[in-house]
Amino acid sequence: MKTTRRYGKKADLALTMWVKLARAATTFGHMTGENIRSFGLTQPQFGALECLGHLGPMTIGELCRKHLVSGGNMTVVVDNLQKEGYVERIPSPTDRRSVLVQLTPKGRKLFESIFSEHARFITSLAGVLSEPEQKELSRLLKKLGTSLAKGAM
Repeated sequence: MKTTRRYGKKADLALTMWVKLARAATTFGHMTGENIRSFGLTQPQFGALECLGHLGPMTIGELCRKHLVSGGNMTVVVDNLQKEGYVERIPSPTDRRSVLVQLTPKGRKLFESIFSEHARFITSLAGVLSEPEQKELSRLLKKLGTSLAKGAM
């Protein structure tokens, strides 16, 4: 039995899709967040380490764009990672006005030890879907996300 009002076939379909997407994203996010916390990191700290580990040194602004967070928040994240000895700030070799953030050897070691474990955890969560289903869902989510980012509606 449906308890919601009907808004028309297309709207009902879109609303149902949105609710399922939001619920799945919230559950997936909660479970991955718990896994990240088991490493003693916050999600923004893990995200910064992941970016630097995979993409190499970058400015705080670039880290912000990758994670869709404000510069002030990312500065605090980087400050805390630097206090732990995981990252360091270095002058940009190409622009003396810029400062890059990069992993220290300690940060690289942490990244290499936890990211493989996290990848296995994500693989186990996604395992409810077959490989073709994972590819199709990825394709559809990218289509939705890029379309929304461009403002197409």
